[in-house]
Amino acid sequence: MEPRQETFGYELLRNDVLKEVFGQEYDSILYWVGKSIARKYPLHTIEEVIEFFNDANWGNLTLVKEKKNERHFELEGEWMKKNDTRCYQLEAGFLAQQVETWLSSFTAATQTKKKGIVHLQIESDLQDSLAL
Repeated sequence: MEPRQETFGYELLRNDVLKEVFGQEYDSILYWVGKSIARKYPLHTIEEVIEFFNDANWGNLTLVKEKKNERHFELEGEWMKKNDTRCYQLEAGFLAQQVETWLSSFTAATQTKKKGIVHLQIESDLQDSLAL
């Protein structure tokens, strides 16, 4: 994977340095970091989330399906080719926290990658509200 010059520093930190520092905990730590970033940058609409993803160079986010307690997103980027080994737990955690804040219900995210597209499934437990 050959990073573009303007994103090389970001790619180096995210894909190499953090993986080296966190070792086996890399994926789970990135998920919780994503949740923390979402708390620092609370957004109010799906459109704001999509714009945030673009501004952060996380890729092009699309809401594919929305139900009462589920949201399905697709994430695409020019770097998501066959050899992409990036972990997308940062993005998953960020989305989970944004939705959790909106619904005031415990929310979690899972992610899978297929044919160069990351599929993010966000599920909320509407029976388990957060105490405010």
